[in-house]
Amino acid sequence: MSRVLLIEDDKAVREGLELALTRQGHSVWTAGTGEQGLSRLAGVDVVVLDLMLPGMDGFEVCRRIRATGTLPIIMLTARSDDMDVVAGLEAGADDYVVKPIQPRVLEARIRAVLRRAGDAGPPHTEAEQYGDLAIDRSSLVVRRHGEQVSLAPTELRLLLELSSSPGRVLSRQQLLESVWEHGYLGDSRLVDACVQRLRAKIETDPAAPRYIQTVRGFGYRFGPL
Repeated sequence: MSRVLLIEDDKAVREGLELALTRQGHSVWTAGTGEQGLSRLAGVDVVVLDLMLPGMDGFEVCRRIRATGTLPIIMLTARSDDMDVVAGLEAGADDYVVKPIQPRVLEARIRAVLRRAGDAGPPHTEAEQYGDLAIDRSSLVVRRHGEQVSLAPTELRLLLELSSSPGRVLSRQQLLESVWEHGYLGDSRLVDACVQRLRAKIETDPAAPRYIQTVRGFGYRFGPL
């Protein structure tokens, strides 16, 4: 049974989602403010976070969670076509759901991020070495200059997917399907924001990436220059 922390200001929405997710087999904790949510993170498997919260907003809550760990975060947003989505993804969210929320969609996204968090990947006995970057698929540990890099589950899954075939170009849609499990025409901003966060952690100069290269008009490829 997964443990979900739902941080949502609207009581009716909060109670409705709590009931729906509980019926799907999740154990649900709730909070009406960002401050309350941050105090209830212990033992949680995934956070469902509304961006528009009183006091500390969802962006700041997301940044604080991401600064201290790799807990999966799904954000709730009222619109899908504004800068809130981009800002939330850049703050560290793994996925998002647009209001009004369909519980079945949210539940599917929760299961997807939990699968990413628990995916052990293909068995390998030795770490793969790419320049100063080492990727151990068996232990799911990434090191740069010998120091372990803390990656959120989606960031790790994206790196594993790209590095599984160095030099191969993967489109944003291919990455959405394999990493986010979005089996429809998805939002490429999920990919671009995750790439940006990943580059900030593994590249010496994120503005001139060595490992995750953009192929304009196509997508991304992995391969040290």
